[in-house]
Amino acid sequence: MRKTLLLLLAICSLNLFGKTDVLPLVPLPASVETGSGSYTLPPASRIYCPRFAGDSINQVAARFAHEAERTTGLCFRPEKKLRKANIRLLLDTALGAEAYRLQIDHKGIEIHAARPAGFFYALQTLKQLMPANVMAGVTAETARPISLPHISISDSPRFGWRGFMLDEGRHFFGKEEVKRILDVMAAHKMNRFHWHLTEDQGWRIEIKKYPRLTSVGAWRKSRTLPWGEVKADTLHYGGYYSQDDVREIVAYARERFIEIMPEIDMPGHFQAALAAYPELSCDPEQPHHVWVGQGVSADVMNVASPAALRFTKDVVDELTALFPFGYIHLGGDECPTYKWERNAECQALLGEIGSEKWRDLQTHFYKQVQDHIAAKPQAEQRRLIFWNEALHGNTSALGNATFMAWIGADGAALDAARRGFDNILSPQIPYYINRRQSKDADEPATQGYGDETLERVYAYAPAKNVPDSLLHRYKGVQANFWTEWVVDAATLEYLLLPRLAAVAEAGWTPQARRDFADFRRRMRPVTNYYKQAGLNFCPKQLAE
Repeated sequence: MRKTLLLLLAICSLNLFGKTDVLPLVPLPASVETGSGSYTLPPASRIYCPRFAGDSINQVAARFAHEAERTTGLCFRPEKKLRKANIRLLLDTALGAEAYRLQIDHKGIEIHAARPAGFFYALQTLKQLMPANVMAGVTAETARPISLPHISISDSPRFGWRGFMLDEGRHFFGKEEVKRILDVMAAHKMNRFHWHLTEDQGWRIEIKKYPRLTSVGAWRKSRTLPWGEVKADTLHYGGYYSQDDVREIVAYARERFIEIMPEIDMPGHFQAALAAYPELSCDPEQPHHVWVGQGVSADVMNVASPAALRFTKDVVDELTALFPFGYIHLGGDECPTYKWERNAECQALLGEIGSEKWRDLQTHFYKQVQDHIAAKPQAEQRRLIFWNEALHGNTSALGNATFMAWIGADGAALDAARRGFDNILSPQIPYYINRRQSKDADEPATQGYGDETLERVYAYAPAKNVPDSLLHRYKGVQANFWTEWVVDAATLEYLLLPRLAAVAEAGWTPQARRDFADFRRRMRPVTNYYKQAGLNFCPKQLAE
């Protein structure tokens, strides 16, 4: 009997620690080797950190120690002597900026990285190996010993851009929900939050020089956006982020090694701004209002207007002061030229630039904004990003622009790369994860036909069959979440999870190591983190 019990325990130990497919590691590291033993954290752990510029590695370790103490009841303290520490952070300048090595054995925990980001991601992996409440930030009811598997991980991301976009122009969720999303992104090693802050249906960021953008442009006459049988509800609806809110969220994200890229969509999807400042339109005498509806509005910015160019430069200046990340997104998608074609200023400008293509007015406008940015001091310069429709204009002057490929994504990305532009893969199908993920009757009302399942999202292979000579132009991947139909945080999270984790793995894990069945097995214990964090998610997508 005793031999049988020992055998069963050995088998359980092997199943828990001996196979990577049962470890809750999402995204899957580049290399994982497991041992047969385990290491138990002592009640008082000691953390050794190397010296680094600005004491930034110590700050990463201190945040981890604070979170681990609060959630486990154990003690984590700094240690100046390497030999006395059981958690050792060591510099290895040969590693990439986000790369790390993590070793857990009978001697304790050892992490090698070159930069603070590498140490942060190593500690995120360590938290994944700990009880789920640690990643969730929830205090355990009682302090218990924490055993970690003997394991050796060598890891670095496939892509530098691992992004998620949230549309708050259509519906506003507030800073606490944004922080929850940033936490999920950090847990899955995503590092770019694309904040879609303006739309026809609402302007969501305070711009000091143009106060009517929020006093007028942030509010509309219906919470729901009518489409088909769905009617307007006549509720006074809206909201926006003050500049203090933005600074708070930017700081919160940076602690999690996430950079925030704001998007101010123009010259299309601009009706909320025109409701506030109709002089920026092609027909300022006509009434303009914050749109209550879905689709594509013909009410667009007058790109030939000096006032519109001045407005854009002013907005970019305020964004530059708020967002330290090196990119600003100016939209560029779904912009009808109907009003330009009937506007005298636009007609005259098209002749001045020597073109017969109305779309060239758009890229000419962007070039003027880009020149304004280029004249700034180096620390204030930003690169512009556009949706891939901007490729339809004369892009020869947009030298350092980046294009986000969404419609016909693979072809658009390849087109951009061949023209010498960087790109980010964000295919509408299947990376628009606001779309229906199943055909079940209880699926929330939203876009799509129920085909964007977790498996389909996972199956997308970024940069497939791209020539090696162009791969350096492929900066990464991004999931997008549009909110025409999504009015509350619970629905947002239900559609988001676990599909966001599938995109995260595409951005981090080498393509050759990706396998959906393996991913689904690893995701099941990850949902314990979702549950403890109080996140809503779709469990059906993880069933066999």
